[in-house]
Amino acid sequence: MRKHLAIFVFIIAGFFTCMLKAEENMTQKKEVAIFAMGCFWCGESEFRDHITGETLPGITSLRVGYAGGTRPHPTYESHTGYKEAVKVEFDPSIISYEKLLDIFWHNVDPFDSKGQFCDKGFPYTSVIYYQDGTQKKAALSSQQTVQKVLGREIATEIIPATTFYDAEEYHQNYKKKNLLRYRFYRWNCGRDQRLQQIWGGLSPLHEEKS
Repeated sequence: MRKHLAIFVFIIAGFFTCMLKAEENMTQKKEVAIFAMGCFWCGESEFRDHITGETLPGITSLRVGYAGGTRPHPTYESHTGYKEAVKVEFDPSIISYEKLLDIFWHNVDPFDSKGQFCDKGFPYTSVIYYQDGTQKKAALSSQQTVQKVLGREIATEIIPATTFYDAEEYHQNYKKKNLLRYRFYRWNCGRDQRLQQIWGGLSPLHEEKS
């Protein structure tokens, strides 16, 4: 009898644990941010821990792909009218949109209207794609702050988001899959050297509240 009672209690406890987890998942807030930062391999890596490679706390999904175009189903070989972009799904109760904007600004050359670093042309220019009026307001505010801090006119666009298409799977988390090639490309593209020229020694624009 005691054995059957113990099994019954175990089953009931498991049931309520599953119910609580399901409720937690349903109440978890989720928002989307989309950024074009030049090469999407490099842009994507900035939303990960540089040591572990895991997404930053609060980021629930991270994908690279193509944004801003109109033709359906772009590919890496054919994405005319699209920019390489990063799609960040996040829980704003853990990491704010303002913090994501800070990461974005510190990892682009906001003065370059022709591309980013060694990559030139429409697919590589920097853009913040806002999802709604709240994101638009935050993006414009951050742009004004950057312009004030750096003392120059900003070339980065802030425009409404359109359909985002995932890039091919081999592009996802490229740094982890092809570390040597990633490092070789990044160094030769001059990305970090240029970022140091622009942002070296400057404090973050936004600090999360603890």
